[in-house]
Amino acid sequence: MESVYLNYLIRDWQERDTALAANVISQVLEEYGLKWEPEGADIDVREIENYYLSRGGEFWVIEKQDKIVGTAAYYPIERGENSVEIRKMYLLPQVRGQGLGKFLLTTLEKTILSRGYQEIWIETASVLKEAVILYEKHGYQRTTGVETKRCDRVYVKYLPKPE
Repeated sequence: MESVYLNYLIRDWQERDTALAANVISQVLEEYGLKWEPEGADIDVREIENYYLSRGGEFWVIEKQDKIVGTAAYYPIERGENSVEIRKMYLLPQVRGQGLGKFLLTTLEKTILSRGYQEIWIETASVLKEAVILYEKHGYQRTTGVETKRCDRVYVKYLPKPE
């Protein structure tokens, strides 16, 4: 995957990106008073090959001037029917407010739809207010069944069935 939005390059994760992507995610979590959990909820960031790539998912990094400023990912999950979960969609504060989050979400949705999936699940925390607003504006419906300790909301979106 490679895409450009304004001055941002969205591309597939490479092994050399691991520490930088983890740093972006931990910074954003800290900003909102959430804990970075490298042995728990965030172990997937340390093991992207195992959690994403080997399972048919994708992990993207967002770069501006060769600096990683965000991440976005998804992988197939068991719950629901033919489902994926969008994960690790984080942007540093200095790159927010330019429509990048909306672009990432719609690009993820198009990619997921093109892979034949029928449902998208997202878990988040209420304190991530911008994320909650983004998901709700894009048709994600609140449901039950939060599986991640630091999250208190779960959403699902049903995709159109292929013709």
